[in-house]
Amino acid sequence: MSKQLLHLVFGGELTSLDKNEFRDLSKVHFVGLYPNFARAREAWKAVAQSTVDNALMRYYVVHLHRLLDPDPSMREGAGSKTHAKKPGAAKGRSTSSQPKPAKTRKRK
Repeated sequence: MSKQLLHLVFGGELTSLDKNEFRDLSKVHFVGLYPNFARAREAWKAVAQSTVDNALMRYYVVHLHRLLDPDPSMREGAGSKTHAKKPGAAKGRSTSSQPKPAKTRKRK
């Protein structure tokens, strides 16, 4: 049996396209809790595609396993080491329904 890595899928209508602020918290849709990223992504994709007509609707995947069992070196009192984050891995951010921009190469 593989290790359980909990992921939460939720979403709702945002106040604007440039903020991650929900218009009405009482209407946030909790899709479900999943044992791995692959299952969570399937659920996220299905619900995100079903709301494609509303540009303000956004769904997210939260890596709960990272919150429940964070990197031991990042725990309070573990020292003053600084850790580089992966590009685009901002604190508190999760996968949204927006695709990543494609990389382009400059022509000579």
